[in-house]
Amino acid sequence: MARRDDVLAELNLAPTWRLRARAATGERDAAVEERAATPQAPMAAAAMDEAPAYVAEPPPQEDAGVRRMRIAALEWQSFAADVAACTACGLCRTRTKTVPGVGDARAEWLFVGEAPGAEEDARGEPFVGQAGRLLDNMLAAIGVARGKGVYIANVLKCRPPNNRTPAPLEVDACRPYLERQIALLQPRLVVALGRSAANTLLGVDATIASLRG
Repeated sequence: MARRDDVLAELNLAPTWRLRARAATGERDAAVEERAATPQAPMAAAAMDEAPAYVAEPPPQEDAGVRRMRIAALEWQSFAADVAACTACGLCRTRTKTVPGVGDARAEWLFVGEAPGAEEDARGEPFVGQAGRLLDNMLAAIGVARGKGVYIANVLKCRPPNNRTPAPLEVDACRPYLERQIALLQPRLVVALGRSAANTLLGVDATIASLRG
């Protein structure tokens, strides 16, 4: 049987063009042959053998019971330094300064707030912003002053990002410090500044009761 191209040639109708599909196929075949003939650069051995980037593991956390006992034995001289070295919760990665507390180490009045704010985080002292000025005015109205018979602390010793409400795990991590402050001070009066502080102080009520007993 005559081929199609032969029939067209006999009729002087042979095309002078090539079908597009065939041309494309031919180009692809030529490209494949060219790539096959060109020696390929071997993959860099260094890239293949390169070890994955080393990621330092966080230091092992101190056992919770051991940590609580250690904090319960702290004295004022080492209290602030211990707070500054604390990594018991994620706030250690976002804080600027720790805010252990400030005031008279023999104070009979203990004021407890929720957590440091932006100014407290920058200065390392509790209640130095607008709320601090209000507290100082309230203390002055009853004839007392910061640092004289008064101690001021927070439930958390580090500022939560954007002043958000403290998370339960963060409160639990800081509770031993507050308990130790109460034990060292043995205050006659504990004032909770805010609902969050009041709820936390309910958790250390046994500590306060034991001091009164």
